Amino acid sequence: MCGIAGWVDQRRNLTEQRDVLERMTNALTHRGPDASGFWCSDTVLLGHRRLIVVDPAGGVQPMVQRRGNNTYVLVYNGELYNTSELRCELEDRGYVFGGHSDTEVLLTSYLEWGEACLQRLNGIFAFAVWEDTSKKLFLARDRLGVKPLFYAKRGHSFIFGSELKALLANPLVKPELTADGLAEVLVMGPSRTPGHGIFTDVAEVKPGCYLTVENGCVSEERCYWALESKRHEDDLQTTVATVRQLLVDAVIRQLVADVPVATFLSGGVDSSALTAIAAATFTRAGRGPLHTYSIDYLENEQYFEQSLFQPNADTYWVKRVATDLQTQHHAKYIDSPELAELLFGAMRARDLPGMADIDSSLYLFCREVKKDVTVVLSGECADEIFGGYPWFMQQEEHATTTFPWIRNLNQRMQLFNGDVLKMVNPGAYVAERYQQALLEVPRLAGEDPMEARMREMFYLNITRFMPTLLDRKDRMSMAVGLEARVPFCDHHLVEYVWNIPWSMKNYGGREKAVLRMALAGLVPQDVLMRKKSPYPKTHHPAYFDSVRTKMNAILNDGEAPLHQLINLNEVRTFVASADATAKFPWFGQLMGGPQLLAYLIQINQWLQEYNVLLP
Repeated sequence: MCGIAGWVDQRRNLTEQRDVLERMTNALTHRGPDASGFWCSDTVLLGHRRLIVVDPAGGVQPMVQRRGNNTYVLVYNGELYNTSELRCELEDRGYVFGGHSDTEVLLTSYLEWGEACLQRLNGIFAFAVWEDTSKKLFLARDRLGVKPLFYAKRGHSFIFGSELKALLANPLVKPELTADGLAEVLVMGPSRTPGHGIFTDVAEVKPGCYLTVENGCVSEERCYWALESKRHEDDLQTTVATVRQLLVDAVIRQLVADVPVATFLSGGVDSSALTAIAAATFTRAGRGPLHTYSIDYLENEQYFEQSLFQPNADTYWVKRVATDLQTQHHAKYIDSPELAELLFGAMRARDLPGMADIDSSLYLFCREVKKDVTVVLSGECADEIFGGYPWFMQQEEHATTTFPWIRNLNQRMQLFNGDVLKMVNPGAYVAERYQQALLEVPRLAGEDPMEARMREMFYLNITRFMPTLLDRKDRMSMAVGLEARVPFCDHHLVEYVWNIPWSMKNYGGREKAVLRMALAGLVPQDVLMRKKSPYPKTHHPAYFDSVRTKMNAILNDGEAPLHQLINLNEVRTFVASADATAKFPWFGQLMGGPQLLAYLIQINQWLQEYNVLLP
């Protein structure tokens, strides 16, 4: 994994702007701590930060190849999981490779097939190719949007980068908010609308899309991949076998690396499945025991409270799976006050307010794991793809006319002042985004109403909720130079499961039934039957004490930028009320007053530190 940045302008001499490119690229050092590289001409600047995972000598970037009279330059962030197959096909066509990196295979694929190469890639990626003779820039992002890619058009200049901070390092890009950008932060919360870059005229390449820049003209984004609805013809037994085969194949492909690989293990179905497949693969290959990592909080067992969203703690289950699979397990523990202190570090990793302590705990977890390994496999996205969240199972959720994870909107909006509410128009904004999402759903003619509604639910989760978790995993892991791979995002698996009918996914009235059946014999039976328990949260009162102290300091600081947005009296009342410690949902499975206060704290720091200009 890496970080990329670039600047194209046909109307000015960019060789004089190399220092700007270096600032943009160096802003991404955390994504690629091992090396940096630059390619500069009068009309284009390209920068790259490298995290070495495969072929240390042969994967240097920017990578340059020449074909005919044209020079092609690639900057790339990601991993290809079908590198060997592509290399063999290209060698059959006469190409000779100097190393074994996926970078060289990707660039050669573009030389051979142009934009059509995207259809052949199996992996997670964001990349740019500059064609020097034809003066054309090509940018693309992977199908599910695992890897980020932002861009901005400023006059004749086109500026891009892996993270917003790279764009903001260019003096042409200012941290200015529109009303829509403010609504994304305050109303949508961490679940940004796909493609929305928050700041004025800043966008993110949408998953499964690409664009080109020629002669100062930026093309419309074009989609090379999207979910396609069609009749599922396989019976239950065949479906279960196919799911198992696709998942095993995805995990095995994603274990390839020239550096140590481990798995995150929570003792839930998803992470246990990946760990079981990886452990068996390690054993067959004689690679020694698989290393696994779990996260928990000091003294959390004293304060854990069972709920619909978190029915049990992970500790017992982690030990159960690690023992059964004979992994070399490492339990990492976080202290609650440290969690509050890292709220700012997590915000900087996202360049935006995020999922509060859920982000900061993952940041801390990844930082500890990075001390031992460079690559981990993680179980994100199984719930969105197979239907694991409680809202998939609850009839009342099926009848709602909004995103099931955006909750208690009216209660939250009372914390903001009247001018802000008029500007962002919360109810209308959410309704518009919801209808926009529904219009995108690929319908299946003749599908019965229940199946059609569940198809909508899955689409909403895959295209609106899942990107939030992928953003979180990318930013928190890459903030410390750790590469996190997500096998459940393998597009072959996603495409197949998309069309499995709800009656199978919900077989026997059990969430993720097809996945559970597919894992029989791989994962211990009691683990297969375990109810979903999300990423662990702290229940320690010390965390709330830290958050309340920080919030009160902001309320008592007349210069705090948050005062421009909030209803000061309402927030003071909230902080002093029982609601501030209550376990109510406000975003997905993110529960409680402390998390809402932490989000406000992140907003204040973001406004201040990024010098955000409000509309």
